[in-house]
Amino acid sequence: MTTPRPFVKPTDAELRAKLTPEQYQVTQHEGTERAFRNAYWDNHEAGIYVDIVSGEALFSSLDKFESGTGWPSFTKPLETANVRTKSDRQFFMTRTEVRSAAADSHLGHVFDDGPKPTGLRYCMNSASMRFIPVDKLEAEGYGQYVSLFRAQPAPHK
Repeated sequence: MTTPRPFVKPTDAELRAKLTPEQYQVTQHEGTERAFRNAYWDNHEAGIYVDIVSGEALFSSLDKFESGTGWPSFTKPLETANVRTKSDRQFFMTRTEVRSAAADSHLGHVFDDGPKPTGLRYCMNSASMRFIPVDKLEAEGYGQYVSLFRAQPAPHK
């Protein structure tokens, strides 16, 4: 059994080459994509969302809900160790920014107006994530999450 190598964040030049301009702006410069005009705000397929830079598992469709905001929203992270928060004081207000742990990608913000059981709304940018459907989890190296989707109810609508 081999130990996986720790993630090493690509250089800025490598990130510019790897990511689309929007993905780069969102993840590296705390950008925000347009509401209702992003890849995952209305995605109802079962699977997980991973960091676009590092591949860290971030959120599950089982915790996704319709927030009405136009961005994908979740009640909790799939792997709490892969998500960190910090205070964001931009735009003359204080919010809680959400970033990926290894890649330090800006993901979005978390608010305390979500549904039960957590009362939280992780309001994320699609541009900072990649969606992996359940039927591709094993092939993409995320097989440990397949069992979460066996005999589970459909995501919140």
